[in-house]
Amino acid sequence: MASTSEIKNRIASVKETQKITNAMYLIASSNLRKAKARLEQAAPYFTKMHTTIADILHRSPELSHHFLDRRPEIPAEQRKVGYVVLSGDKGLAGAYNHNVLKLAERRLRETARPKLFVVGLVGRAYFQERNIPFEEDFSYVVQNPTMSRARDISDELVQQFLDRELDEVRILYTEMVSALRLEVREQTLLPLVRENFPWEPPKGGPLLPPVTYLPSPEAVLDAIVPSGYVRGMVFGALVEAFSSEQSARMTAMESASDNARDMLKKLSLTYNRARQAAITQEITEIAGGAQNARR
Repeated sequence: MASTSEIKNRIASVKETQKITNAMYLIASSNLRKAKARLEQAAPYFTKMHTTIADILHRSPELSHHFLDRRPEIPAEQRKVGYVVLSGDKGLAGAYNHNVLKLAERRLRETARPKLFVVGLVGRAYFQERNIPFEEDFSYVVQNPTMSRARDISDELVQQFLDRELDEVRILYTEMVSALRLEVREQTLLPLVRENFPWEPPKGGPLLPPVTYLPSPEAVLDAIVPSGYVRGMVFGALVEAFSSEQSARMTAMESASDNARDMLKKLSLTYNRARQAAITQEITEIAGGAQNARR
């Protein structure tokens, strides 16, 4: 059995660790509340962008546009697919980073000509260790998702799509379905798919109100797809991923704090037994010494 001094040092160490895990839990909880508020504030804008695109596509069923071009003439083995992978900048978040990175690695193996865009320091380190090349990495973005940072990512993706350096653009991220349920999502950013923009008739009747898009529907799509839709999708994914990371870290730190609490109980019991054993040993030695002195 370890000595009482060793057990006391172990207890002190576990208590310090518990303080750290409790602090990290509180920080993650605060970050999660801020991220949710940010997403709720921006949601009406993104919803309006989505409904506007749906309205344009519904009014112009024969519309031909480069953002709608799926490039069917390019065979699968020659299609250049860009994957934007959102990971965290830190660990200590359970399986949060592991799940999205494993999906990304599987998609890269399945794609003949992939291009990888990494967001997050954990993802960059993961692919570097495995000698998986990536086109570009966006560091220090996930800890403070903003529209400005989403613009830096989306502008690069849109430009490569327009230059035909990419035929498809997909984003992989983690969505917080609930506090206890996180799911990895894969969404196609470009090209736009008409089926993803269902149109609902206005309340009060099936007739379409007269709307004119100036100078043309094509010009409106040129304006709102890069700066509204794609940028909004990237920003939404960044906030969802950040929220998921904070939720995963809260769960991990809560579990670590509970484990530390259980460990302290066991260590306290072990310490009391060791102290009692030491006291008993001292009493035995004193009694033995007194008995020898009488002889």
